[in-house]
Amino acid sequence: MKNRIAIWAGVGFLVAGAWAFYALAMKPEAMTFSDPIMPLVRLTCPIALLSFYPIRLYWALLANAATYALAGLVVEALRQRLHPAR
Repeated sequence: MKNRIAIWAGVGFLVAGAWAFYALAMKPEAMTFSDPIMPLVRLTCPIALLSFYPIRLYWALLANAATYALAGLVVEALRQRLHPAR
């Protein structure tokens, strides 16, 4: 179970890193609130909901990894409870 939660955290880190890379690769005015991709960013990177606060990149990466690890903990606990023989 620890390995799966670590994988969840790693995926969260990579997702936030991919969005950061996307934001750096695009023009500065591309990532605005009216951009059609922003709902997907907010869904996959919950720290983006606090976009009105200046957050450093490494804090966003760590926060997203922690959020995904928490989600992984919940999913894995539910999975073990629903399928105890596996």
